[in-house]
Amino acid sequence: MSVLIIGLNHRTVPLELLERMAVPEDRLSKALHDLVSRPNISEAVVLSTCNRTEIYALAERFHGAFQDVVEFLTDLARLPSSAFIDDLYSMFDEGAAEHLFAVAAGLDSAVLGESEILGQVRNAWEFARREGSSRSGLNLMFRHALEVGKRARTETAISRHASSVSQAAVAMALERLGSFSGHRVLVIGAGDMGEGMVAALARGVDVVVANRSVDRAAAVADRVGGRAVPLSEVPALLSEVDVVLASTGATAAVVEREHVEQAFVTRRGRPLLCIDMGVPRDIEPTVRDIDGVTLLDIDDLRTFAARGLSERGAEVDDVREIIQVEVQRYLDGAQARTVSPLVAQLRDQAELVRQGELERFASRFSDLDEREGEALDALTKAIVAKLLHQPTVRLKDVAGSPRGERLADALRDLFDLEP
Repeated sequence: MSVLIIGLNHRTVPLELLERMAVPEDRLSKALHDLVSRPNISEAVVLSTCNRTEIYALAERFHGAFQDVVEFLTDLARLPSSAFIDDLYSMFDEGAAEHLFAVAAGLDSAVLGESEILGQVRNAWEFARREGSSRSGLNLMFRHALEVGKRARTETAISRHASSVSQAAVAMALERLGSFSGHRVLVIGAGDMGEGMVAALARGVDVVVANRSVDRAAAVADRVGGRAVPLSEVPALLSEVDVVLASTGATAAVVEREHVEQAFVTRRGRPLLCIDMGVPRDIEPTVRDIDGVTLLDIDDLRTFAARGLSERGAEVDDVREIIQVEVQRYLDGAQARTVSPLVAQLRDQAELVRQGELERFASRFSDLDEREGEALDALTKAIVAKLLHQPTVRLKDVAGSPRGERLADALRDLFDLEP
């Protein structure tokens, strides 16, 4: 069995394609069950964020599983595979682990070292565990990835001066405005990203938070003394606000061009700055064609974040060193786990033989007292342990290699063990 990853991200495809590949939370359960129902995939985790959609799978055959994932993405995006297959990246086993560890450490993010991705990796894995699509095969790698992400942030300065994506979005707005003083800000969405954007705004800024759940919006708005409204009030608010920061889990645009055009009837020429961090996008892209509107999205965030790379670039080598050490530790553990059931079978069979022989010759040892009987039992156990020690160590040392497979097959044949 191999662990493989197939995906696309902000570096490999344009935003238009990335948003078509997004898997919103309300469709995630169906997506996971769809994947594991396919013939070559036994476990699956879907990591879908504003920067990436990646499928992690446990499979016996790489090429069969690759085709299964391509068909899944074809159905998801409602596009022919020819429209995206050349843009997919794929890795397996060691390469898959190294990639996931880099993602968790923040090395593969639009904002280098950003902290939000670690929680997104954890949430994707925990969701898959609850759905039963991530079990022993993927659990080991994702558990290890979270450890790597924590090590990277505590043992290096990769995140010391890094913004999260939500903080970077607010910083982009601030760069354009110079100050939020005198400007009203509308934050659309009160999830992790929306909450992060609100937290990045200084208390005293005039903030309105719009969300499907008004209670959730109120909890977020209270952090900066703002107010909460339902999503239905967004069109009306567009005539009053100066800045829109959007990031929801919606599958269709929350702010349409028509909404903005109607708002500009009463705005009297006042400009409107919109920052859209949603994938799929929350603000209809053609809004940028309206005079007086500035619309920035994930593509603009990448350019903005690239300016700060030099400050943290020196930490990248340290993080990669941690990743290399942890990949080897993960592989060692994974390989040992592959032979553990076989070793356990061998030891169980040897123990049955030992006990059977003691019972068969019990009458010959009937005159032994309790202490002598215990000594005989310990002696036979020690002999069995000595005989099995070297084969067990050798098998674990070469586990996961072609030689290890040959030795494991020979052991099954010689001792009639289950495959």
